[in-house]
Amino acid sequence: MNSMPADASRPADFSQVRALAAADMQRVDALIRQRLSSDVVLINQIADHIIASGGKRLRPMLHVLAAGASGYRGDQHTKLAAIIEFIHTSTLLHDDVVDESDLRRGRKTANALWGNAASVLVGDFLYSRSFQLMVELDDMRIMRILADTTNTIAEGEVLQLLNIGNADVDEAAYLAVIERKTAVLFAAATELGGILGGLPENQIAALREYGMQLGYAFQIADDLLDYVSDADTLGKNIGDDLAEGKPTLPVIYALEKSTPEQAQSLRHAIEHGGLDSLDRIIAAIRDSGALERTHQRAVFHSDAAGAALQVLPDSAHRDALLALAAYAVERKS
Repeated sequence: MNSMPADASRPADFSQVRALAAADMQRVDALIRQRLSSDVVLINQIADHIIASGGKRLRPMLHVLAAGASGYRGDQHTKLAAIIEFIHTSTLLHDDVVDESDLRRGRKTANALWGNAASVLVGDFLYSRSFQLMVELDDMRIMRILADTTNTIAEGEVLQLLNIGNADVDEAAYLAVIERKTAVLFAAATELGGILGGLPENQIAALREYGMQLGYAFQIADDLLDYVSDADTLGKNIGDDLAEGKPTLPVIYALEKSTPEQAQSLRHAIEHGGLDSLDRIIAAIRDSGALERTHQRAVFHSDAAGAALQVLPDSAHRDALLALAAYAVERKS
């Protein structure tokens, strides 16, 4: 892509990033709707519910922006973006069943409306639909990346399951989960954009590193929001992670710095779930400095994501990726 002079048209915030990607994302959304269609009525009902629930479509947007930053001018990025969204959505359906969640993005989850069995099976449908689309691309390198990514996500799901209720989970174990559950799909989305654009291998690797670091930043910031946002803004119940016994980074950091009495309350909450003393627990997390430390860790990964992009040609799409790195740690929902 040709270099562009710096000017006011460069994406500076999320709304401008979305505007830059809007034309591509309209085509992605149209393809998603087309490929979600099935002769099975229940699949269509749950698919319509998923589409209507909105969401930022961040992962497919990352892919189309990375393709743009790589100078790609074809139409294969539309199909790849849809594949990435199908993989992500299938993991959400399965996650909500495992977590027994009844709220996502401020709406009832599919499992709350249709039951666990339907949600799991439609999640399987989305996985298999994504692989049908992959085969149409007929590119072994792309298929290998997506197949490996999907397998790694499944490993992350199992790792997280093993960590539930375990108050001894440390930062390294936490990061191992979010790398597999979140960061690898971000990394695949951006790496595949570079592959489509025919970039040199060092620049493809840089895009993958950007996606990986952005995934870390995004998930750490998301876990922070569970303790600093509110239900209307966040779209889920505050303290849900703790109620599910998930030892996320704010709690891990709090356990390191809390008084013995506070640590005992935190450990009890992780090991037994429930929110009987949520106010006291959140106060303990805040008093320990864990929230500030968690934010700093998210910023560290956001900065690393931005640094990885420096080897890419200057462009509005590269600036949009930089803006997303900042947005990941500044967002409120």
